[in-house]
Amino acid sequence: MRIALYQPDIPQNAGAMIRLTACLGLELDIIGPCGFVHDDSRMRRAGLDYSQRTHTLWHRSWSAFLDEHICRKSRLVLLTTRASTPHTDVMFHPDDTLLLGRESCGVPAEVHDRSDLQICVPMKPGMRSLNVVTAAAMITGEALRQTNGFHPVHASQV
Repeated sequence: MRIALYQPDIPQNAGAMIRLTACLGLELDIIGPCGFVHDDSRMRRAGLDYSQRTHTLWHRSWSAFLDEHICRKSRLVLLTTRASTPHTDVMFHPDDTLLLGRESCGVPAEVHDRSDLQICVPMKPGMRSLNVVTAAAMITGEALRQTNGFHPVHASQV
């Protein structure tokens, strides 16, 4: 399982996503162009030293990401507020790529249409959206639970 960020705007969210993927043993794709430079100090601060503990692939564009993604032959699952299918109603696959859009505006129609499945987190009526990392953590947790993808807990972690 992987997480992909489409043109992230906020470096702190990218850093937090690096930390999330490192802790869960997942790989991360960051699809550019981003709203910040790769070595933004705010991203490093949010990610702490976790960037050395995860594999992050930086793609210069959507088409560059697709070239790489097609080689993997995995399902592209878009997390979007425009979806009507709750993540709790989906059967996840171990090789899914969970795609999240820009914090400011999500993804364009071409990206939405290219995804294999569009899902959302059910929320209280009238609320717009969760933080991108919060949504990713919720959905990734459910996906890993379903696919037995969590790493075993060691006594030193308890």
